[in-house]
Amino acid sequence: MKTLFALSSLLTILLTSSPSAQADWLQFRGPNGNGYIDGANPPTALSQDSIAWSAELPGRGLASPIIVGDNVIVTCASGPEQRQLHIYSFDQKTGVLRWHRQFWATGRTMTQSKTCVAAPSPASDGKHVYALFSSNDLYCFSLDGDLLWMRSLTLDYPNASNSLGLASSPIVAGERLIVQIENDSDSFAAGLNLESGVNEWKIARPKAANWTSPVALKAGNQVIVALQSSKGVLGVLPATGSEIWNFTKGAATIPSGAAAGDQLYIPSNGLTAIQTSKLTGEDPKKLWNEGQQRPGTASPLIVGDKIFVINGAGVLTCANRNSGERLWRLRLKGPFSGSPVSSGNNLFIFNEQGLGQCVEIGASEGKVISEIDLKETVLGTAALSGQAIYVRSDGHLWKLANP
Repeated sequence: MKTLFALSSLLTILLTSSPSAQADWLQFRGPNGNGYIDGANPPTALSQDSIAWSAELPGRGLASPIIVGDNVIVTCASGPEQRQLHIYSFDQKTGVLRWHRQFWATGRTMTQSKTCVAAPSPASDGKHVYALFSSNDLYCFSLDGDLLWMRSLTLDYPNASNSLGLASSPIVAGERLIVQIENDSDSFAAGLNLESGVNEWKIARPKAANWTSPVALKAGNQVIVALQSSKGVLGVLPATGSEIWNFTKGAATIPSGAAAGDQLYIPSNGLTAIQTSKLTGEDPKKLWNEGQQRPGTASPLIVGDKIFVINGAGVLTCANRNSGERLWRLRLKGPFSGSPVSSGNNLFIFNEQGLGQCVEIGASEGKVISEIDLKETVLGTAALSGQAIYVRSDGHLWKLANP
């Protein structure tokens, strides 16, 4: 009986630690919120033959797709005032529509012309799908598309909006859904109950327009959520919203930071690395700052002991993550609104015209090894899962895979 129990336990460990079990892309910039996923094997020889399928969408969106099991989830907004909100689930193997849910926006749908109401990326805990829109409408679904709860944050907080649009993506951290609703009026961050959507906590945030997303990192065994704004970065506990530390040197309001363990890389005065290893209330330790490594719109990407930054001119910089020392630079074909993603020794980025570029990053110098032109505007960040790349353009959701 003990042998049977041991074999059963070993089988459970193997199943839950297999690459396929870790291959889901559950939020903006992947499982760790830094653009990298381990165990995926996306195509590197990009061409028109790489298009496994495409699915037409009824409206625009900047939100990244997320992959949860067999579901590829994506949001969009349609109509002359973007008041129709859509959540789609497609079968990741075939591109066949699994379910589609549609709602009317309850909040403000005015945005700057480049962005749109479907700007925040969905998130998932592996059991539910959480979809937030710039109108501050928030929905929770089962993986089969059953609506479990919804909230109109505009009805709860009427001044939490602006005329430029909101774009911060929610994340699941611990047992909470973290939302960052920041603007020039009623700014706040909140931790919501995953099952009910009820506030477990809510804290005031700086009253200034901000489009960054929360980032989760670890200090020992404790998860901390980093909330970035023009004032800096605040570290809070996801269960209570309690302040743990505060980085007050200012930060960007478009590209978000990236985490690796207890270290956080912040678009601040170029790029600043801090370490947050203790839960003592002490300010984080600054490891280094490089003023010339200034992200443009794209958030930094972390791959092993390297960090990658794309500036406003479309130049990709590879730097040592431990020292900030620049290792190499490579000019890409921009401009870019989305952020780079990576698995293994390859980086993937799509420019605003829909040109996808695969960059080999494992050698001493970076090199573009293949390209694909989707011929549609792409303003969001791609997702990687299994042996495929998923990216959404203004009119379609695409799956790219080896032929």
